Amino acid sequence: MLAGESVGFVPTMGALHKGHLALIRQAVQENTHVYVSIYVNPTQFGVNEDLGSYPQTLPTDLQQLRALTAEYWDNDSVGQITSVFTPKTRDMYPGLKPTSEVDGHGSFVTITPLSSMLEGASRPVFFRGVATVCMKLFNIVQPDRVYFGQKDIQQTYVIQRMVDDFHLDTQVRVVPTVREKDGLAMSSRNEYLGKRRRKVATVLIRALRAVRTEFINGVTGREELLSAAHRVVDEELAKQTALPPTWRSLFEVDYFSLADPMRLTELDTVTPAHGASLIMIEIIVRRTVDTSNDTCHIVPERNLILAGLKPVTLQGTTKPNRRRWLELRTRNRHCAATPDIVATRKCSKVGQISNP
Repeated sequence: MLAGESVGFVPTMGALHKGHLALIRQAVQENTHVYVSIYVNPTQFGVNEDLGSYPQTLPTDLQQLRALTAEYWDNDSVGQITSVFTPKTRDMYPGLKPTSEVDGHGSFVTITPLSSMLEGASRPVFFRGVATVCMKLFNIVQPDRVYFGQKDIQQTYVIQRMVDDFHLDTQVRVVPTVREKDGLAMSSRNEYLGKRRRKVATVLIRALRAVRTEFINGVTGREELLSAAHRVVDEELAKQTALPPTWRSLFEVDYFSLADPMRLTELDTVTPAHGASLIMIEIIVRRTVDTSNDTCHIVPERNLILAGLKPVTLQGTTKPNRRRWLELRTRNRHCAATPDIVATRKCSKVGQISNP
């Protein structure tokens, strides 16, 4: 790595969509090199969750990354996508086979109490798995900046806390949610939703926007703000209940949260200067159980991008030599970057590595 160069890292589980591409685009603007990982991490799935059916579309993902690489090819004012990292589970978890049990064995990173709050209450191993795999990936890549989406806001708090508490020399960058035209937050799991359930899932953003409207109009009390969300949800649920069984999509709301934007502790009153994070999770319940989540931040507009998170830059620390990781990656043949990406960019130092 040459002096003055930087690495931005976008960890993904594949099934790439425009939300992922927005993270990569932001990373390209802020770094010399951008690394993208594609790995479906088993330890963040509960025993009865959808690990076996999670969408895996590596050929399509690589095609999208090729196109994005070509888009920035002749632009010397931005960075380049130089590596795509697609490890196997045996490489990420070289010791014990990973487990999804709450009391299972293994080497894990646990961030409490954040990991047991909100979504963590119903998915007790989720954030443990996220923190563990991110720690592993950060140790391998040694990035200057890492990029996550605002939609999964609790995840970003967990990652930021991990970076702070373990003195990791990286900045956490949170990029605004990318939405479909109807307002539904883009997610790899959206393909689980049929046409009928997908239409109902927009109740998430409608409820969040209703609360934000109340806040803009001067309402700051918890009960009054959340009642706006409950009204939208109750109206949609009543509408669906009245439909014939073959037409309707019933759903449950796991929780509403009106939380401090720095600690995720629940608030009774929102201070306009400080703001709050409004988070809700909805579970669609017809045929299968699909989980969607969304976040709306009722904070001053200038704070929306980082959602209350301030990137941490540690002074006086020295990054390990990334060449060791590049050599390791070449030796184990983990790079799924296509030859046109690997061989023609400066990352040719990792050697010619073909597609899997």
